[in-house]
Amino acid sequence: MEVTVIRSGMLTTVQDLGRRGHRAQGVPLSGAMDGFALRVANLLVGNPEDTATLECTLLGPELVFSTAATIAVTGAEFSGVEAWRPFEVPAGGRVKLGAARRGCRAYVAIAGGWEIAPVLGSCSTYLRAGLGGFEGRALRDGDVLRAPEVTRRMAGHWRIDERIFPAYSPAPTVRVVRGAQADEFGGVLFDTEFKVMSQSDRMGLRLGGRRLVRIGGAQELISSAVAPGTVQIPPDGQPIILMADAQTIGGYPQAAHVISVDLPLVAQLRPGDKLKFAEVPLNEAHQLALTRERVLAMLHEGLAQKLR
Repeated sequence: MEVTVIRSGMLTTVQDLGRRGHRAQGVPLSGAMDGFALRVANLLVGNPEDTATLECTLLGPELVFSTAATIAVTGAEFSGVEAWRPFEVPAGGRVKLGAARRGCRAYVAIAGGWEIAPVLGSCSTYLRAGLGGFEGRALRDGDVLRAPEVTRRMAGHWRIDERIFPAYSPAPTVRVVRGAQADEFGGVLFDTEFKVMSQSDRMGLRLGGRRLVRIGGAQELISSAVAPGTVQIPPDGQPIILMADAQTIGGYPQAAHVISVDLPLVAQLRPGDKLKFAEVPLNEAHQLALTRERVLAMLHEGLAQKLR
């Protein structure tokens, strides 16, 4: 089947869970900013969790389907579609994601998956290198996507229990573990409410707030490994939270690392939103991650009884 992009939206790219295993060669992870939302979108249409989806930012695309299809939209709430539940689009049907009413990014999964050739083991788009996804770029008006002709039937009327969702909010408290240079900034990181700046993108969220000053003054650091979730403090003292397209090494001090279960909260922030950091011990971060995996496993089992 073919899906024609009538309007591409602000920034719509193909993403899965990322290009793992290549960071030693300097290739970023990429993948979904909100991995939880992507995984649930795929589960809702009966796909493996790592199947490629469309990641839509702030203003979504308008799509026309040549044949009937089952899709699901998760993550941010966009006008024009019902989120967190699969629905059928008839042949010739049109789906229009308008402006995001809440959150920043939505994920569009289609039963059977979008037909995208993997690059280095992933279908994710890394825009800076023109790597992967749909011709290595964001979608444009007039593009044609392809997908197998697969539909699902839903048994009864149901919704996902919202208690399993991350605590999405325009002003969340984001949990972190201490970074290598945490002690060099005192407690300012945890005493300050930061605002998301407009210079933010898939590489990182730039924050504005009380300036963080290193105790003992500036000292050169040897570049070291960084990853999505690393909180760096550049010379201007305003934190940067590295995200999906983050570089693999960096020379700025590392004050903290956002725990994996709270990265979706950061992914859904838009410019002007606010956040605070709260420190948790590493063992608690591990337990929270295990609990999240158990929840998704239970959701997988439950949905297997609902989809035909």
